[in-house]
Amino acid sequence: MTDDQEDPGALASAPASDEAAAGSGAPEPGKGARAAKAKKKSFGRELLTIVVAAAILTLLVKAFVIQVYRIPSASMENTLQIGDRVLVNKVVYHFRGIARGDVVVFSGQDSWGPDAPPPSGNPVVRVVDDVLSGLGLHSDQTYYIKRVIGLPGDHVACCTHGKVTVNGVPLDESQYLYPGNPPSTLPFTEVVPPGHLWVMGDHRSDSDDSRFHPGDPGGGAIPENQVVGRAFLIIWPPSQLRDLPIPTTFQQAALHAGAAGAAVLQNGQAALTAAPVAGAAGILATPLLLLRRRRR
Repeated sequence: MTDDQEDPGALASAPASDEAAAGSGAPEPGKGARAAKAKKKSFGRELLTIVVAAAILTLLVKAFVIQVYRIPSASMENTLQIGDRVLVNKVVYHFRGIARGDVVVFSGQDSWGPDAPPPSGNPVVRVVDDVLSGLGLHSDQTYYIKRVIGLPGDHVACCTHGKVTVNGVPLDESQYLYPGNPPSTLPFTEVVPPGHLWVMGDHRSDSDDSRFHPGDPGGGAIPENQVVGRAFLIIWPPSQLRDLPIPTTFQQAALHAGAAGAAVLQNGQAALTAAPVAGAAGILATPLLLLRRRRR
């Protein structure tokens, strides 16, 4: 046979080879169903892991970064209304000091009270209480929300020409004071003790604040170490959605080391407030991104 002649045997054997190859690739009965079931089970485990991780991260954020508080009284009107929900930044004071004009949440422990009861004598109960308290799920303490007027060492007084003064500098409180309220109907003159803050509500005629606790530890001022964090954003109801900046009267150069120092405080505060929020958003979004990646 020459090279240009066809080989009939080769042509005849080709269909047999194709059939054999096709037969060898056929799936075993039930194998596809088992694979699909295993894949579904694996996805279920991963979804459960993501949900648990999201729950843990949410608790950690609540415990250490940001927490929501509900306003229970009228003492901060009109800045905060009864029933408003505010976000409280719990890490900002690890990066900067408390500033005059900040709206802060603090515990009444060691100041206005009531003090929390002593820890349980049962070690197991005590550990559980500590864990739940650390996660923000349980607390025996009473919390308040007020505006910082005086820092440690400040001389706060009222009233000079009808105004509250800090170290002799009069405050223009029209930006936040409840309409029609005088700065204070109760005269006072106090030097804020070291490690303490002089705080007052914006609704002065309906606020139980530093003015009314002269017999308590600190002479009405509250301990800095009992401050939970800074309220920086109203998130509910939607009609109240807005931030809580430091009023301009607290940015007077005379209250700080100088005009430059006041400017640094303003610019730095915005960044420090935004950073934990962005970080929290990133943490909470991570499980969703993982789930999306898994689906793809």
